[in-house]
Amino acid sequence: MSAQDTVAPEEAAASDEIVEAPLEESSEEVADVAPLEESTGVDPESLKMDWYILKVQSNREKSICDGLQRRVAVAGLDEFFGDILVPTEDVAEFKNGKRRVVKRKLYPGYIVVHMAINDDTWFLVRETPGIGDFTGAAGKPTPMLQHEVERIVKSVRPDDDGAEPIKTAIPFKVGDRVRIKERTFENFEGDVEEIDEANGRVTVLINIFGRSTPVELEHWQIEAV
Repeated sequence: MSAQDTVAPEEAAASDEIVEAPLEESSEEVADVAPLEESTGVDPESLKMDWYILKVQSNREKSICDGLQRRVAVAGLDEFFGDILVPTEDVAEFKNGKRRVVKRKLYPGYIVVHMAINDDTWFLVRETPGIGDFTGAAGKPTPMLQHEVERIVKSVRPDDDGAEPIKTAIPFKVGDRVRIKERTFENFEGDVEEIDEANGRVTVLINIFGRSTPVELEHWQIEAV
């Protein structure tokens, strides 16, 4: 089945710990699926397969993905399905002075599937425990846009030369009120204006002599107010 980082001076000296954080805690049994009585005899290369997004129960994406894969196999519908994935990206987190790389879901509460739509495949997907529905309009599944597909494929099968740098997980969002912990503007308060996960930096808008002034900082140089 087929799929960044400015380190604080204090943290750079800390040991790096690369781990893969578990995406799931729960498992799920697969409901009985009746296999097809005989092979469809369809040439897989003649099938029109597209990528679709499925709404699933939050925090159970991986187990639901695995359950769907098993149901496809039991029903003998493998030729109508390609990849069934929980799209993720690698991000760096800092905890207790250690840097670790973890998997972060690109679309929490969703999984993606490469498949050909027909009555059998549509019914199998819809009847899989934990799956809500296809995303789309008027009850009709809508294929993903090409740039969305490319992002997913790149996250699953990155090129050796073209892999993106690992992002830094920054625990702030635009609009958050924060306080600068060090450097020239220590103890100044301001609002987060921009976040650069690729480089682990945050732009904070502070008031200097009555003027709103953007200041670029490392994410570890600020704290929530």
